[in-house]
Amino acid sequence: MVKKKSLFILAFLLLAAVLHADNIVDEIVARVDNSIITRGDLERGKQSTQQELKDRYQSGWEAKWNEHQKDVLRDLIDEQLLLGKGKELGITAETELVKRLNELRQQMNLETMEDLEKAAQQQGVSFVDFKDRIKNQIIAQQVVSREVGSRVRISNDEIQKWYQDHQKDISSPEAVKLSEILVSTQPIKPPPSDKDNKEGSPSAQLPEDPNRVAEAKVKAQQLLEDLRKGAKFDEVAKKSSDGPTAAQGGEIGAFRRGEMAKELEDKTFSLKPGEVTDVIRTKQGFIIFKVVDHQQAGVPPLKQIEDRIREAIYAEKLEPAARAYLTKLREEAYIDIKSGYVDTGASPNQSKPIIVASADGPSSPAKHANKKKKHFLLF
Repeated sequence: MVKKKSLFILAFLLLAAVLHADNIVDEIVARVDNSIITRGDLERGKQSTQQELKDRYQSGWEAKWNEHQKDVLRDLIDEQLLLGKGKELGITAETELVKRLNELRQQMNLETMEDLEKAAQQQGVSFVDFKDRIKNQIIAQQVVSREVGSRVRISNDEIQKWYQDHQKDISSPEAVKLSEILVSTQPIKPPPSDKDNKEGSPSAQLPEDPNRVAEAKVKAQQLLEDLRKGAKFDEVAKKSSDGPTAAQGGEIGAFRRGEMAKELEDKTFSLKPGEVTDVIRTKQGFIIFKVVDHQQAGVPPLKQIEDRIREAIYAEKLEPAARAYLTKLREEAYIDIKSGYVDTGASPNQSKPIIVASADGPSSPAKHANKKKKHFLLF
């Protein structure tokens, strides 16, 4: 789980490098008020969208790309419109940016922000650009949340109807969500020798040390006793677990019937949420599981998943509402698209730019009078 998160963050760092590579003199394909979008921005946007689709769909992402590629310029214009609105609303996103960066640091198991900056630099990413990209995303999200999401209303009748209409979708097999504390019995391996590093030369499996096993068992039993006396599982896991999930408080996710070894399944599926197992001996060492949640087979009661349903309805309503809002922003903005490029989110009610020549060169939208009616631009 941790490895997967780290790989995702690494991919994000690499993507940030693509998105914020140093620009050279580039062709302008669109102007949005006082901002510009270049052909380089458009190409980087395409690469970004492709990478997101690959991460989300893996197989079959090409078909999704064929559907989405026409909207890349639209999405870039959306972002500029939202950033402009964010500035108008006084949204800085500074507090949320610090929070997001700290979450990334924790997910990558890094000690300090300086370590996160070094990790970015090692991937050839400007940390300033990396932070700016995250900040822009936060501002855009907060504008949509404030201007659109706050107006979305969901009634109890809608929740009940969604629940009835999606019985098959929400039906699921029995599963438990678990956290773990592992006390390892594995010997500490010495650094690999030159012979071990040679291709095709497997490392020898070191035997367990009986003394280490005995010490690990005593430690695991003591941790279990601490838990039964009221110690918080996640805090004990962070401090004492040898497992790869220690930084996340031991969370290892959900398991359905048949996905675990029979012994472990019997010991965990018999528990209620919040209960912990006895110490269990495994090949890795001594382990203690906590059942975070226990989902029974079938359709869960409405009360149990009402928040999830509300989120699903919210998402369904938010997308068209956000698109309508962005259409309105387009009608209030000055947007000029170079011939040969198309904004698939354009509104027929947008002000059409009047192209004029000037002895002093291209005019600037910021200098125009009567800005609500005319948009003077020259490519």
